[in-house]
Amino acid sequence: MSTANKNQAKGTGRVTLGTLRKAKREGARFASLTAYDASFAALVEEAGVDLILVGDSLGMVVQGHRSTIPVSVDDIIYHTSMVVRGTARALVMADMPFMSFPDAGQALKNAARLMQEGGAQLVKLEGTGAQAEIVQALSAQGIPVCAHIGLRPQAVNKAGGYRIQGRDPEGARALMQDAQAMVEAGAELLLLECVSAGVAESITRQSAVPVIGIGAGADCDGQILVLYDILGITRGRRPSFSHDFLQQAGTIPAALRAYVEAVASGSFPGPQHTFD
Repeated sequence: MSTANKNQAKGTGRVTLGTLRKAKREGARFASLTAYDASFAALVEEAGVDLILVGDSLGMVVQGHRSTIPVSVDDIIYHTSMVVRGTARALVMADMPFMSFPDAGQALKNAARLMQEGGAQLVKLEGTGAQAEIVQALSAQGIPVCAHIGLRPQAVNKAGGYRIQGRDPEGARALMQDAQAMVEAGAELLLLECVSAGVAESITRQSAVPVIGIGAGADCDGQILVLYDILGITRGRRPSFSHDFLQQAGTIPAALRAYVEAVASGSFPGPQHTFD
């Protein structure tokens, strides 16, 4: 039974950051997924997913864009409000889209909207140690933050493509420093995307906060994937770090349960989904 399902059985309300911190202390892996509407959010929650991300990935999988760049704060608010209405237990996290946090003032304004209008319980922003001051400003105002480091889709044009991060010593050191800076600034969660498994393991072991991985090996405290990828309805090629759970499960609810169970048991991600 997942951490969220245990809470649900006890009638203790929504999963909280405290729930995830307890899972980390106890070595219990937790499952996260994206969702963008009330119906899918309800199914995802029923399957035992602890945390739902209303990701700017909606720009690609829902809106049909080639990247996440066109997604607006209004888009995220719209989809977050639907996800919140479709759930009762899962912790709901909203993405801060491209250029919604260029400085602390804009970050505070937009994060407040995501929580007040969208109903999100926390926000996620992509960044490096350079964004630590923004994380600190949000945290100081009581806004919980998940810091997304490693591969940052919003910066993919500058990065020159989608590549595994931290494979060389310099890159590994930079990621370790980014993680430390974000946690010291007040980040409540870390999300590592497309990070060398060895680096992700080190960050997870040393971090005081829960660490969620996507394409970052099996040693993170939790895993997250894009909902459409695990249901085999990806436009174009599915990322190699993901897996089509629907193919064997046969139904959407069964596929969602299979994913949650695979994360909890440690069977996902397997060697074929891990990079080093």
